[in-house]
Amino acid sequence: MLKPTYTKDDVKVHDEEICYDGFFRMTKLTLQHKLFNGQWGPSISRELFQRGDAAAVLLYDPTLDKVVLTEQIRIGAIEKDSPWQFEIVAGMIEQGMTPQAVAIKEAEEESGAKIDHVIPVSRYLSSSGGCDEVLHIFMAHVDSSTIEGVHGVEDESEDIKITKISSSDAFEAVRSGIISNAATIIALQWLELRLLKQAHS
Repeated sequence: MLKPTYTKDDVKVHDEEICYDGFFRMTKLTLQHKLFNGQWGPSISRELFQRGDAAAVLLYDPTLDKVVLTEQIRIGAIEKDSPWQFEIVAGMIEQGMTPQAVAIKEAEEESGAKIDHVIPVSRYLSSSGGCDEVLHIFMAHVDSSTIEGVHGVEDESEDIKITKISSSDAFEAVRSGIISNAATIIALQWLELRLLKQAHS
């Protein structure tokens, strides 16, 4: 059983300074942590991007073997070949909501898909070197023939286009780098392994 050497009790936070508090928050932490030699390390400063947790769901049609992807502009990709990214449905987890409930809500808001059940895929820290976001990934079966068009919440300035492709084309888009969003890559690789396992069972 893989187990980390230390826990959160082996970190001492001496000071927290809010550097920015807007749509997201940036906090400067002054802290010490245990070293692998058992001693306490020196006091260090680190900026923490407090983005909040999120949930994402891969919409898959097993009858037609189609994957439903969203396409929307992403500011983090503004300097790349195209800021418009192909992704699975995703959204921030608001206080009082479970990751599963957010996945179901976002599926309807971003694609029009009505789902009531999700299958857990993975849970991971998106960039633990400086960001606290945990992303919960799910998969849901859908009838892709009922999902199309442009969606999104108007007062959140969302402009989200639906794209439907075969699973094999989606897997190839991961390999070629056309799909470059981490949650989408993880979800599609999980689906590819699941389909391979089913094919050999």
